[in-house]
Amino acid sequence: MVEVPRPAASAAVGLGRSLLEAKFSIPQPRPGSVSRAGIIDVARASECRVVGVTAAAGYGKTTLLAQWALAEDRPVAWVSLDRYDDDPTVLLTLLASAFAQISPGYIDLVADMGGLGAEVLGRAAPRLAAAFTSSPEPFVLMVDDLHELRASACHDALGVAISGIPSGSQLVAASRFEQPHLPRFRASGDVFELEGSDLALDATGAEQIFAEADSDVAPEVAAAITERTEGWPVGLYLAALIARHDGADGMTVSGDDRFVADYLYRESLMLLPKKMQRFLRRTAVLDQLCAPLCDALLGETDGQERLRALEASNSFLIPLDRHREWYRFHTLYREFLLGELRRIEPEVVMKLHLRAADWYEANGSPALAVEHLLDTPERERCVQLVTDLVLRTYSAGQMSTVHRWLAALGDTAVEGYPPLAVLAAWATALTGQTVAAERWAAVVEASSFNQAPTDGTASFDSARAMLRAVMCASGPQQMMVDASAAVAQEPPWSPWRDTALILSAHAHLLAADVDEARALFAEAATLGATLGNTDTVVDGEAELALIAWDRGDSAEATERVEHALAVIEEHRMHEYALSVLVFAVAARLALHRGDLDDADRQLTRAMRARPSCTFVLPFYAVRARIQLAKAYSARGDQTIARHLLREIDELLLHRPDLGALVDQVVAVRETVEASAQIGVAGAAPLTGAELRVLPYLQTHLTMKEIGDRLFISRNTVSSEVASIYRKLGVSSRNDAVEQATRFGLLGG
Repeated sequence: MVEVPRPAASAAVGLGRSLLEAKFSIPQPRPGSVSRAGIIDVARASECRVVGVTAAAGYGKTTLLAQWALAEDRPVAWVSLDRYDDDPTVLLTLLASAFAQISPGYIDLVADMGGLGAEVLGRAAPRLAAAFTSSPEPFVLMVDDLHELRASACHDALGVAISGIPSGSQLVAASRFEQPHLPRFRASGDVFELEGSDLALDATGAEQIFAEADSDVAPEVAAAITERTEGWPVGLYLAALIARHDGADGMTVSGDDRFVADYLYRESLMLLPKKMQRFLRRTAVLDQLCAPLCDALLGETDGQERLRALEASNSFLIPLDRHREWYRFHTLYREFLLGELRRIEPEVVMKLHLRAADWYEANGSPALAVEHLLDTPERERCVQLVTDLVLRTYSAGQMSTVHRWLAALGDTAVEGYPPLAVLAAWATALTGQTVAAERWAAVVEASSFNQAPTDGTASFDSARAMLRAVMCASGPQQMMVDASAAVAQEPPWSPWRDTALILSAHAHLLAADVDEARALFAEAATLGATLGNTDTVVDGEAELALIAWDRGDSAEATERVEHALAVIEEHRMHEYALSVLVFAVAARLALHRGDLDDADRQLTRAMRARPSCTFVLPFYAVRARIQLAKAYSARGDQTIARHLLREIDELLLHRPDLGALVDQVVAVRETVEASAQIGVAGAAPLTGAELRVLPYLQTHLTMKEIGDRLFISRNTVSSEVASIYRKLGVSSRNDAVEQATRFGLLGG
């Protein structure tokens, strides 16, 4: 399948370096900010590994973290989150990037967080936890705006990663809502918590705010205002702002602070010129602001001047980088401005989002363009842009983002653009999501599309033929027809031609035409390397190694497998479906040269990745398990070899017609049975279902919660956990995780 270069560490593909770096920049507290040194000292002295700052908007959470970071003598890794980071791979990549900036020895850590078929909970999160644990010096990891993460997968991954925070180091996270990872640390007494009541200011703080606003206030008035606002920092600041303008003492502030917010904001907004009010309302549709983007949005040329003026006079505009290029509004203020925009100018909201999308697309940030288009009725344009982005986003391991886009578009929109349905089928097939893959394949089969597709294929018919071929639902003969049709249609310069060629090679292999298959595999692998399509390279080299092995040329087989393994390592393809065969062949070659340790390592890697190799990729799934069964049989473990043969039987129930592979299964079964009398009995391997449950044992989720994540019942989870314990020879979650890590089933 076509790949594209891996994107940067944020979901905002193509963001300028300055904006990405802003996510790792410690914000500078505004001059005159009330000092939080007392609270910070207590939190630091607690020596708790986790500090949770949880309060509603306007309580100065970011200011607290920034003051702490600037006063800290330990290295500080800072991450500011936004709604585009709600993807576990993106989240872990950001955390790894921030940590790598203060720990230069972890060169490969960021790359380890993603990759084709990336296993977030099983590999990336434990890898990051291990990096934290092995840090040579204590550090502080600060995560601001944690409430932007809504996906449970993000919180699961975060929980596993921060379990590695060592004694002497601290995670400090700020959120508007309850932080899901805190309960587990409460149970162990290893968390220090700050809430709104802890962040509320006293009368002295109120006096400082009024003084900073050049508005004198008597101590008794400051105490009264503090009581009325319940010490809410934003309420006090707004009261001071209004008092400075009106010459009053701010006593007009009354009632619960959360209910007077809009009133206070509106009063402060009315102090500004009409043109500035319009600027604020309209730019509120943006999550981040820069001068060129603001100019494009409003059709003006003075965006830089306005931003600098607002920064100087308005504490609700926050600079995101030290160059003062990018800004964002304070969250609560932005919510107010959006409400004002919808109230005063509802007719311009969609136009503003479209202009923002135009700017982001023109400036190399199509993912951010998608986010704005999703807020408009421009579904056709959005669908086409998502179609362009699916493969690169999937290739970076960001399947959660792909799922979110598809869900936001809705099935009707995706079905209405069949090329996107083709890509959805590919992505779900290659990640082992059989139900979704078959559903999308059925949509594609029932569709017609006569326009030129935007995914790089020669035609929709060619794209559909390749999908049919890889899923092989109608047997090898129809696969040959489909693959040949795709080869005929995809020209030499097509980014999909190597995919068509390799599918044709597989079809010839199923037809027992090994010579033609060999020529096609070689052509596909060479072309894939030229195009940068690493999956074709891995697939082709593995099959060429097997063909060479069967001819007795172990030297060529070894060379090709080593090449494939190097590509897998470089591109972090360890859990990718097409990597299973490489590991299996590598294990057989290791056994041949007597290297049992390497053989066992490769077998573990293959068995761990095999759940992604399902019946929707039938010839891949069966061929890989045949090679694994041969390797385990040669290793003397007939128990696992037999188990693999049972898995093959289950695959053949779905795809009974797989040509020459069926005969190979018969031959392997005979070999295994003949060896059963002399083989050493071993423990049964973890099944695919058990391997999917295993990573969740690192979390503190209940059986029911794990079932909810995997869409299975609590009883099913309990049965699979019991089976995991039995096979690993343990009796607890912690022991299971330790044993699985020791065996190479968890971690990097």
